[in-house]
Amino acid sequence: MTTVYQFKESLYINLTNRCPNACVFCAKSKGNKMFNGYNLDLGEKEPSAQEVLTEIDKQISAGFTPKEIIFCGYGEPTMALPVLLEVAKNLKAKYSYSLRLNTLGLGSLVWGRDITKELAPYIDKVNISLNATDEKTWLKIVRPAPKYAEESFKAMQDFVRSATKNIKEVAVSVVSNQGIDAEKAKKLANSLGAKFFVREYFDA
Repeated sequence: MTTVYQFKESLYINLTNRCPNACVFCAKSKGNKMFNGYNLDLGEKEPSAQEVLTEIDKQISAGFTPKEIIFCGYGEPTMALPVLLEVAKNLKAKYSYSLRLNTLGLGSLVWGRDITKELAPYIDKVNISLNATDEKTWLKIVRPAPKYAEESFKAMQDFVRSATKNIKEVAVSVVSNQGIDAEKAKKLANSLGAKFFVREYFDA
């Protein structure tokens, strides 16, 4: 079980395998929870905040100096929001590293409130997976759970808007190999107040 892993110049935090979506391009949807040699399968037990913090301290003490620390694994980090917030709060108190959240943008929908205000004191950057420029394509690509499906596309956009008001740096992305019109996606991202980038597809 890997809760904290190194990739390129950053530390990544794998909080949960739970996710409100089942994206067609996600390696997890193919039964694979490996990433760059790390087993991100958490099984039945998600890590506590203290377990995550202990592992981060261990890796930094061993000499790894991360460019940033990122909440991202084979699950949606905001599904474990209380642990995420506790970890982020403690990291901000102890270190000066930039903290980033990679998210599908459905955290507020899942929790029934605008969570961007709760993230704002600790999270410096948010990268949100746009993945589509219209609701029909969104539903086809990200395949949200039935209880979220009807509201999901709008909720994702609302999350982006709220994040841009409360968090320092916000960007949205599409995956490179899904046939999405990047220019159209960029226009949507900019209309929501966010930056835009195309992220490389990674087949674990």
